[in-house]
Amino acid sequence: MHETEKTALIVIDMINTYDHKDAERLLPSVREALPRVVHLLERARERDVPVIYVNDNFGEWRSHHGEIVETALAGPHADLVEPIRPDDRSLFVVKARHSIFFETPLGYLLSQLGVGHVVMCGQVTEQCVLYSALDAHIRHLRVTVPADAVAHIHAELAEAALRMMERNMAAEIRTAATARL
Repeated sequence: MHETEKTALIVIDMINTYDHKDAERLLPSVREALPRVVHLLERARERDVPVIYVNDNFGEWRSHHGEIVETALAGPHADLVEPIRPDDRSLFVVKARHSIFFETPLGYLLSQLGVGHVVMCGQVTEQCVLYSALDAHIRHLRVTVPADAVAHIHAELAEAALRMMERNMAAEIRTAATARL
């Protein structure tokens, strides 16, 4: 990483009600990854690294980020949302599909912030994280994925996705403790 290259922490789809068909398979992995996501958020905020939440809108086309957060906090899995709730400095981008870049203003936002390196944490490793890492790579962004700060539905697919990100997208696969912010 270049010394002058700015980094952003991107939290993918963690503001969630877990009201979907794969939730029961996903929840144990989310619980395992959550402390490391919290750690990344703390480190980023201490260093004034931009924190950007990119979150699914769950098909609620009239919702905004505040409503998404409040709905998740009112749900049965608020304990998974409260520790990583966005603060007043956090940025929030709403997405509708798997990639954090697909038809969102994220690319423009990153360029405005002067970001050339993204650290991606959140869920789901073998879906949204994988597709987002590819989209970041084709935009010439450096990508780091802390393997212990991403949650999966299928462990074997998540392992394959992490290997693909490392091999095919030149992503740094690290731990949350060693990810460079």
